[in-house]
Amino acid sequence: MNRTQHTAEHAARHTAAARLVVETPIGPLVVRADGAAVAEVLLPNTGAAGGAVRPDRCPAVLREAARQLEQYFGGRRRAFDVPLRPEGTPFQVAVWTALNDIPYGETITYGELALHVGRPGAFRAVGQANGANPLPIFYPCHRVVAAGGRLGGYGGGLEVKRQLLALEGSSLATAP
Repeated sequence: MNRTQHTAEHAARHTAAARLVVETPIGPLVVRADGAAVAEVLLPNTGAAGGAVRPDRCPAVLREAARQLEQYFGGRRRAFDVPLRPEGTPFQVAVWTALNDIPYGETITYGELALHVGRPGAFRAVGQANGANPLPIFYPCHRVVAAGGRLGGYGGGLEVKRQLLALEGSSLATAP
């Protein structure tokens, strides 16, 4: 695909973008789909909810994403199977995809995640990729913690990370 085709494809995906606000126990999530896949989740206090479509007018992929999120927050879903389309570098996408290998309710360190993606010395780069995750919860970046079991950072704030870990029954939900 040449650059012109890539730019046209990118513009077409963003033209077809739709957003839906999903109310959750951690606050409202803004879920954005491009075409037939979920492309972004904005955690509470990280993005405006303006421009969201009504649930009865949103694409099927957004309705399915909302259904799966409701199941997750209700304790009835541990993994997601909604189509995802993250935008990032090949390294970032490899890190985000590897997040799905962390079992529900468990945590690993940035160093362990770096080993998992085949880049053992790249724990800082893994941390940066984790922080740039456009699909939190779907790619469970909240399950990655700093060395020694400290929670580290989280795009939605440490309280949201604690809430997600508590929902999953992680013993680190009360960690500093």
